[in-house]
Amino acid sequence: MAATVVSLATSLTAAVVPSSFSSSSAFVFTKLWSTPCLRITFSVSPFSYSRGGGKLMAHSLARATLGLTQPANIDAPKIAFSAKEIDVAEWKGDILAVGVTEKDMTKDDSKRFENSLLKKLDAKLGGHLSEASSEEDFTGKPGQSLVLRLPGLGSKRIGLIGLGQSATNTYAFRNCGEAIAAVAKTAQACNVGIVLASTGSTSNESKLNTASAIASGTVLGTYEDNRYKSDSKKPVLKSVDILGFGTGPELEKKLKYAEDVSSAVIFGKELVNSPANVLTPAVLAEEATKIASMYSDVLSATILNAEQCKELKMGSYLGVAAASANPPHFIHLCYKPPSGPIKAKLALVGKGLTFDSGGYNIKTGPGCSIELMKFDMGGSAAVLGAAKAIGQVKPPGVEVHFIVAACENMISGTGMRPGDIVTASNGKTIEVNNTDAEGRLTLADALVYACNQGAEKIIDLATLTGACVVALGPSIAGVFTPSDELANEVFAAAEASGEKLWRMPMEESYWESMKSGVADMVNTGGRQGGAITAALFLKQFVDEKVQWMHIDIAGPVWNEKKRAATGFGIQTLVEWVQQHSC
Repeated sequence: MAATVVSLATSLTAAVVPSSFSSSSAFVFTKLWSTPCLRITFSVSPFSYSRGGGKLMAHSLARATLGLTQPANIDAPKIAFSAKEIDVAEWKGDILAVGVTEKDMTKDDSKRFENSLLKKLDAKLGGHLSEASSEEDFTGKPGQSLVLRLPGLGSKRIGLIGLGQSATNTYAFRNCGEAIAAVAKTAQACNVGIVLASTGSTSNESKLNTASAIASGTVLGTYEDNRYKSDSKKPVLKSVDILGFGTGPELEKKLKYAEDVSSAVIFGKELVNSPANVLTPAVLAEEATKIASMYSDVLSATILNAEQCKELKMGSYLGVAAASANPPHFIHLCYKPPSGPIKAKLALVGKGLTFDSGGYNIKTGPGCSIELMKFDMGGSAAVLGAAKAIGQVKPPGVEVHFIVAACENMISGTGMRPGDIVTASNGKTIEVNNTDAEGRLTLADALVYACNQGAEKIIDLATLTGACVVALGPSIAGVFTPSDELANEVFAAAEASGEKLWRMPMEESYWESMKSGVADMVNTGGRQGGAITAALFLKQFVDEKVQWMHIDIAGPVWNEKKRAATGFGIQTLVEWVQQHSC
């Protein structure tokens, strides 16, 4: 792998330097924004890592942390996908999984299937499939599954997977893949064949997208984050055959794309799942540099320390970071295609609070969720996950900046107090009337920085407000933007990725509640319309010529039922960048 260059401030600890650096690494002093910094040039063997070209997250960390906790070295599931056109009744393997809608489960007067594929399979199975589905009250509703071990087919078992009344979008097919993974896990299946009972007059593009969504769902459904458990089982599923979708290079390319993006989602999940005593701002910066090292032909990394951020006048961000013993690290990855002209410059900005105590306005009482505040860096996980995927996919014609102002919001004698006034890097002053509205303070300087990189369009993602969760619930992210064009682009990307967004108003009259008597603004305007006023605050730090969008992912960043991260936002971001590729 080609050498890459990562700029690190002289005061950075050794924790930021990837553990793969050898003693032969070259260290050269240079200048960055007229501030002394250390430039480290290193070459990485392609065999140093294993996940999608590289091993990420804290797998390779050797240092001790609070509680002496170290994540186990567990690889993500490796599933071989292949597309085949064969008689599904003759397919040989552990489970033949058939995705069925409620309409597919319709039966005639003799209680036999009307769907041609199910009728054929049922005949091979002596009518036992239709009988069992009636006895088990399987109707094809989403979340339903029925697995039977019956003689008569090439496969050992046949499984029916419910798709609901109809299956027409990415979300439904990805859920189908996750359900198939769950069935395979229960049956300890090594290989699975997947077919849909009905494909109708589906276009070739639709078939490609459906196959990709099912493959993605299967990978993500197979994955379990067991790195912090003392005992864990490795996934058994090794191969999946996609049946009835055709064959050829187009489909193979689409399945490879699904694999690349799924590995990025898993990386994002691991970042969010990692506790704050493991994932400090320094470690998050380390993970970013590893991404750059793995895809050094297209990605470069710059990590700024507190002194460099001070030189750039990032008083808003540094005010949040001031109380923590773990210093802030400002992360900037830049993607440039390996060849060809650049026709679009984009920026993705992620909130990177690796832990949020609330500061002096400490989180207290029922529902404060302080024990979950490790996920307050979910925006940064989405941005860095997208960087990983873009590094693998390598879209031409587009330059992308990935920006994270990483820090902790803690309490100490050096910390920011309610009533303090901080000054952002665009010169605007902010009266801090609530230290628990800290994410927007870090994003303020990150957005100014993104504009200074020449980005034409900027999307920021943040676990920003509980108000957005109250409004939209746990599975839908709120979208705020003054740009209809950008909204259309992102909603098209979300539709393709199967992630749920809802556009919220940018009600300018609400800005009245954000005015200060002694500064340009306060950082929070009260409970009513809290998600809207937060977005209006961020708007103050974006150049008027730049198209900008804020996505509040406070709800969908976390799956309460599974008590684990979702990796939300990564797939939509990658799709959006792909839209701008030529």
